[in-house]
Amino acid sequence: MEHLSALTDWNEDILKQVLAQAAACKADPARFANVAARRVLFMIFEKPSLRTRVSFETGIVRLGGHAINYDVNTSPLGAGKESLPDTIKVVSRYADLIVARLFKHADLEEMIAHAGVPVINGLTDFSHPCQIMADLLTIQEHRGTLKGQTLCFLGDGFNNVTHSLLQGCAMMGMNIRVGCPRGEDYEPLPDVLASARKLAEAHGSEVIVTHDAREAARGADVLYTDSWMSYHIDPSELERRVAKFMPYQITAERMADAAPDAIFMNCLPAARGYEQTAEVIDGPQSVVFDQAGNRLHAQNAIMMRLLEQARA
Repeated sequence: MEHLSALTDWNEDILKQVLAQAAACKADPARFANVAARRVLFMIFEKPSLRTRVSFETGIVRLGGHAINYDVNTSPLGAGKESLPDTIKVVSRYADLIVARLFKHADLEEMIAHAGVPVINGLTDFSHPCQIMADLLTIQEHRGTLKGQTLCFLGDGFNNVTHSLLQGCAMMGMNIRVGCPRGEDYEPLPDVLASARKLAEAHGSEVIVTHDAREAARGADVLYTDSWMSYHIDPSELERRVAKFMPYQITAERMADAAPDAIFMNCLPAARGYEQTAEVIDGPQSVVFDQAGNRLHAQNAIMMRLLEQARA
């Protein structure tokens, strides 16, 4: 049984196949209108969601299937009346696919261990593979290619998006630079970094972590940032984190450090005046809404692959 918990579950060839399928889905959606006919997608969400929920629910319907959104807060699981393994074993007898947006990656791994159908990581504290597949599709559309491109991520290096960007960029032969504050609370996990560097070496690219935002941005083809206040961070941390991350804010000056035709990305939600200024996210180099729109097409391709693998 094939699942998607992190991009490293797949190899470069599979990533390319899924991206090609995503582009095909976007170009000619009618061609795929019945590929998931009578298939059911079960969605279990612990964290708030706009893009993940709406894109998955819309996507499976456009493929001819149906989605069930399971509210953890009003469920036996959320009330502690039913265990996670029992829940997943039951759901596997009803649904054809499961997507889970969870706080703990360990819970996703437990789901996979007991699932009888493919499980898709809709986000955990460790990784966000669906987002990065949409990001790669967006970069490919706007830059024409992935291999040899340089992506600069500025901000919180210790988060799920950064970890998945490190994996995805390295696997596709892209250079990635992470500009972030010093310290284990702000830098990528050492094992993710080591794995990404090994992948990058095999694919002819490089991985750099620096604490100099300007150095990270210099000549980059893509400038990328993410929220400084992820859902699991206590709101009381706002003032301290803003002070820590403000040197890594993407401003017009940082955009000027990048390549003249660089694009700006943020996986959203975005706070103007924090991780980026309004003139950047609302400016002509911003592709954030194309990026958000591509969640639909990338995830449709992911679901199609997993459904096909499950049939095999």
